[in-house]
Amino acid sequence: MKPAPFDYRAAHSVAEAIRLLGDGDREIKVLAGGQSLLPVLNMRMGHPDVLVDICRIPELGSIDVDSQEAVHIGAAVRQAQAHADPRLRSGWPVLTEAIGHIGHPQIRNRGTVCGSLAHNDPASELPAVAVALDAELVARSQRGLRRLNAADFFDGPFSTVLEEDELLTEVVFPRQPAWSGSSFQEFSTRVGDFATAGVVVRLERAGDVVSAARLVFFGVGGSPVRVAAAEQALLDAPVTPSSTAAAVSALEEQLDPVGDIHATAAFRKELAAQLAVTGINQAWERCA
Repeated sequence: MKPAPFDYRAAHSVAEAIRLLGDGDREIKVLAGGQSLLPVLNMRMGHPDVLVDICRIPELGSIDVDSQEAVHIGAAVRQAQAHADPRLRSGWPVLTEAIGHIGHPQIRNRGTVCGSLAHNDPASELPAVAVALDAELVARSQRGLRRLNAADFFDGPFSTVLEEDELLTEVVFPRQPAWSGSSFQEFSTRVGDFATAGVVVRLERAGDVVSAARLVFFGVGGSPVRVAAAEQALLDAPVTPSSTAAAVSALEEQLDPVGDIHATAAFRKELAAQLAVTGINQAWERCA
């Protein structure tokens, strides 16, 4: 199928882009990588009046590390570009691990990091990574700038708290603490398929015990699912079979996935538990 007719505008600055987005009389969508938007248009599941292309905005195409050692990834940065960046591979390895699981190389060559976050597909890897790593998302509009914590950004399947006139300009991942380790685990039926279930685990270590924990699941809910009770079960003790079993017991009580043609709800829950065990042990091993 072909998309319904629309107007195309190529913005050359952030100011121009947010000015175009501020036209409240028409439905406007942002075009960056287009790997999610274009299929929606081709299947006529969406009918925007205008597409605003942000790929020609120089300041949105860079990856920068600031004086606080946080990394800033612009809205036009391709997933392949981020995946290959040596600073990300060394400082935020779980992010590049997750990017390596997104679709196929052809998808990653066009898709953007921020586009995946703004789309918030329930099976998407990057929203869970953003929550696990305490990322901050920066949105701009003619009304000003908003800094949004990842934990508050995703509010349902294919939905975020971005307003219609706001442009997500960058995502900021803070420097990861010393003595911390992370793990990314995913299961899909075939390489490149959407995830059946997955988890991002981040642990911090103080001496011989876990001092902080994050377990964020994807593919088992409408948005990234953080299971606080499972995290609590890991605290103030080393990672052992008994502490891991307690965490799994807690998450099995709280996870409530939905079944579909790809997997039953029971299978997704069991799979999430097994992935969590692997992720917890790997994150603990990486704490250094």
